[in-house]
Amino acid sequence: MKITICGSIAFYEEMLKVKAELETRGHEVQLPPSQIKNQAGDLISVAEYYQIRKSGKLDDWIWLAKKEAMLNHFAKEEWADAILVINQEKNGILGYVGANTLIEMGIAMFLKKKIYLLYNVPDMDCSEEIRGMQPISLKGNLNLIN
Repeated sequence: MKITICGSIAFYEEMLKVKAELETRGHEVQLPPSQIKNQAGDLISVAEYYQIRKSGKLDDWIWLAKKEAMLNHFAKEEWADAILVINQEKNGILGYVGANTLIEMGIAMFLKKKIYLLYNVPDMDCSEEIRGMQPISLKGNLNLIN
């Protein structure tokens, strides 16, 4: 199966682990980029970019990079048979799904792709929308992907 991994960039290390595990099981996997171009055009890690973005800076290049990353990720969803949302704990919320990931889940639903959640649907303002997309909760078990 072709799988695109989605989730908060804060979960990038887990994304890498899950990607490696899925590939050992014969799946083809894509995930968000590991690097982003900064204002000077130099590549920086997504972790560094995430920190810059969260610092409150409003430089145009930050949001241009965000838009480009989102559009590129939507294309990866189109390529895939399914998306796998890495929804670990964040901000004290078990199974956290952020706004960008919610958008990605909506695109996957529109494209009629399977939607897997690594963990259960979180208790958040968007829980109803997530449940309405009818994701398959893996409860942490990648063996349930089929």
